[in-house]
Amino acid sequence: MLSIAIDGPSGAGKSTIAKTVAEKLGITYIDTGAMYRAVALEMTDSGIDVNDAKSVIHTLDGISIKLEHIDGTQHIFLNGKDVSARIREHAVSKAASDVSKIPEVRLKLVEMQRKIAEEKNVIMDGRDIGSYVLPNATYKFYLTASAEIRARRRFKELTEKGQTVEYDKIYRDICDRDYNDMNRSFAPLVKTDDAILVDSSDLTVEEVTQTILGKIKK
Repeated sequence: MLSIAIDGPSGAGKSTIAKTVAEKLGITYIDTGAMYRAVALEMTDSGIDVNDAKSVIHTLDGISIKLEHIDGTQHIFLNGKDVSARIREHAVSKAASDVSKIPEVRLKLVEMQRKIAEEKNVIMDGRDIGSYVLPNATYKFYLTASAEIRARRRFKELTEKGQTVEYDKIYRDICDRDYNDMNRSFAPLVKTDDAILVDSSDLTVEEVTQTILGKIKK
């Protein structure tokens, strides 16, 4: 089976690139970040503090998460409801970083992710794909960009969707999330020695896609 891992910090464009590469290669795209966002959404909707590990773990077993491709687009279902749009809200992004620090959450979702990779050719993006989820992935990439560039992209994306957001807050949240992701005790965000570094700060989506495809074809 072919497996491609794309890791990197929040807002580096991992999901966009992974979707595009998946389409070009005709393989399955698994948005692992969406799965963590779904857990975070369930907690916030239920009034559970995402930093209260005991309460999060207690609620975890009752959560059902499914990924389905509908008309060429991946949709995520939480307890039977399509929450694909809601999990992209800015508040959910920060909460996802918090719940992802809880080992039991990662263990539950990683088990699901590995099972999918055993059954089909996949490309996954996240924080710990190459280092922990798929350590033997056929190809590994570490996609990054400066915090300023990532904040600017996220601000543009959210304002175009009609959300009222502040650039400074987005920038601070991205820096906080970087720290959380890189310093959590269990499966932190790291660039593995065998991962190919791709800095997207000054590159278009097409340029990043072609860079990755070029490495895969070689």
